[in-house]
Amino acid sequence: MMVAIDKPKRHGEPYEKDKYIAYFCMEYGLASHFKIYSGGLGILAGDHLKAAKDAGVPLVGIGIKWQQGYVEQRMTPEGQVVDCYRSLEGSSLEDTGIIVHVTIREDQVPVKVWKTEAFGNVPLYLLDTVVSESPYHWVTRQLYGGTEEERVAQEIVLGVGGLRALQALRIPVMTYHFNEGHAVLAGLALLREKMEMGADFHSAWKNTRQQIVFTTHTPIPAGNESHPLARLRYMSAHQGLTIEQLAEIGGAPFNMTVAGLRLSRRANSVAALHLETTKSMWHSVEGKAPLTNITNGVHVPTWMDERLNRSSLTAAHVKRVHSENRSELFELVKERKGVQLNPQGLVVGFARRAAPYKRSDLIFSQMERIEPLLKQQRLQLIFSGKAHPMDSKGKEILKKLVKVQQQYPQSVVFLEDYDMALGALLTRGCDIWLNNPQRPKEACGTSGMKAAMNGVLNVSILDGWWPEACRHGVNGWAIGDELVPAKETAQDQRDAEALYRVLLEEVVPCFEGQQDRWSEMMVASIMDTREAFSAERMIKAYCREMYHLDQD
Repeated sequence: MMVAIDKPKRHGEPYEKDKYIAYFCMEYGLASHFKIYSGGLGILAGDHLKAAKDAGVPLVGIGIKWQQGYVEQRMTPEGQVVDCYRSLEGSSLEDTGIIVHVTIREDQVPVKVWKTEAFGNVPLYLLDTVVSESPYHWVTRQLYGGTEEERVAQEIVLGVGGLRALQALRIPVMTYHFNEGHAVLAGLALLREKMEMGADFHSAWKNTRQQIVFTTHTPIPAGNESHPLARLRYMSAHQGLTIEQLAEIGGAPFNMTVAGLRLSRRANSVAALHLETTKSMWHSVEGKAPLTNITNGVHVPTWMDERLNRSSLTAAHVKRVHSENRSELFELVKERKGVQLNPQGLVVGFARRAAPYKRSDLIFSQMERIEPLLKQQRLQLIFSGKAHPMDSKGKEILKKLVKVQQQYPQSVVFLEDYDMALGALLTRGCDIWLNNPQRPKEACGTSGMKAAMNGVLNVSILDGWWPEACRHGVNGWAIGDELVPAKETAQDQRDAEALYRVLLEEVVPCFEGQQDRWSEMMVASIMDTREAFSAERMIKAYCREMYHLDQD
């Protein structure tokens, strides 16, 4: 049964309903200009809030008002990455008038609470340490910026500050949903509250677990954040728990994902393959929550061209809409890069975070295989992406892409400062969406869903979501099969061969000589994904499997 969410009469008065989901995330991608997001995690969180609004799910979001948001990046002609920051424009925010306090380094730090519903989302409350006369403005300065100690301080604000904001707003919470491990300190604070009311540690822990669900995303052990126990004590992140109690929950060092798994009644992965990876990664963790899978979905009204969201589609209609989106992309490339792409050439898009395992340069591993196509503009590659400001390897990847662009200026393009607006245009205007991570290191890969819904055909390793959707040669193509060699070097060589084979023997011939079939594949791509991989389907699954809410 659908439950409508009610707005509070005014700040400080209780909601009439008594069952709310409090969704915690470090970043939210709600609109391109509202840059409190860095990448896929934030875009997913934004889509989650929008889908909850559409479905009438009683959910509120908790996040941080980042003063300078996430990094903007520009490239010099030599390929050097220049990191830029600008102050967040706050006209979309409403001042709740509420200030709560958290303890950081034994200091009482004031945290201001803002609210926004400006983007078709359920209420999102954003926490801000820029309060007059407080020396802690630095905590909420930059998303994912600063030292490890600054990260812990940010997680105190998100987790503990978020919990206290909900209490100050008098929003009764049935379930706390931690989207990744950044918010697990809220779990420690809930546990501590029960101990202060007289419960022993293990009873408090058992009862706290009934209030929390947890979503894990990172399928690489090293990518799961951990902190020395002494750092948590020094930063006052331990919430009064002893070192032994902290270690029992999160291990030593304290792993945020392990803590999330042990503090929740249920945990989920974000793709079917990711579930198997997650089980393998954390098989030795005792006392972890039961694991299930809810494959990610994307918010159709945000990401899909509305002209394609019809009950029935013809190949001619899809081709016409795609042609218009393609022309818009061509105009942007000409405006930004001064390059006129070939309207008859195949356009391949590759846009995502610059990380070694994503292998953005795999297609360049044997240049002699594709150089004739590049010189003739039969094959045109558009890249975009960002590297974390402290990630030297990621910046080297971007530098390499710019170097190849300089070698083939008419057929290789790198578009700077990847954001939601550029992502939307690329996933509508390219012909092919290329994805070739080292399997099984891709948790999901929602950009491929956005492309598929717009008739942009995926050419992808069978990783993340693609094994659940791929019908090879019908709605896109698979690169290779599911077998993974033990050594990454062998995997890279094998996957490169598979990429060249499918690209040169199947994709290019189909595009150049079988346009009717190509158009039919575009229709199949849309029909196969627009509902099955939508955020609407995803939020219903969360209501059913994680939140214990009945939804029509």
